[in-house]
Amino acid sequence: MDTEKTYVMIKPDAVKRGLVGEIITRIERKGLKIIAMKMEVMDEAKAKEHYAEHSEKPFFEGLVKFITAAPSVSMVIEGGNAVKVMRTINGSTKPFEAAPGTIRGDFALDTGRNIVHASDSVESAKREIKIHFGDKKCLRYTRTDDCCLYE
Repeated sequence: MDTEKTYVMIKPDAVKRGLVGEIITRIERKGLKIIAMKMEVMDEAKAKEHYAEHSEKPFFEGLVKFITAAPSVSMVIEGGNAVKVMRTINGSTKPFEAAPGTIRGDFALDTGRNIVHASDSVESAKREIKIHFGDKKCLRYTRTDDCCLYE
């Protein structure tokens, strides 16, 4: 099975609520691999670049203010169909539509504070990884269960 990379952000609302460990556990239990990770308070320029497709929308300034107000955790996730798998794990962008058992279904109540972000395509993942990690190399390692997941 071919693997792909995706970008995932644990947003400030989840960090402030102490949900980082729970979210990482769900990602790893699914069989996905974290190959890069950092915690930071995102600066305004990076936030505007990340959310550029929303720049003309009325919620843009509030989104930038929210995402830069407290720490977030950025990750590069690798695995088979990583983009689609992470979108499924996260659940619907609108938490009131998110299925129980998904991150948003279990922990989020408001679309503006929906706990996590994951790239919506391989192309978006490449762009977002570049924004948040630049040219830094991702780590390469073998999980003990790789043989079971990728034979």
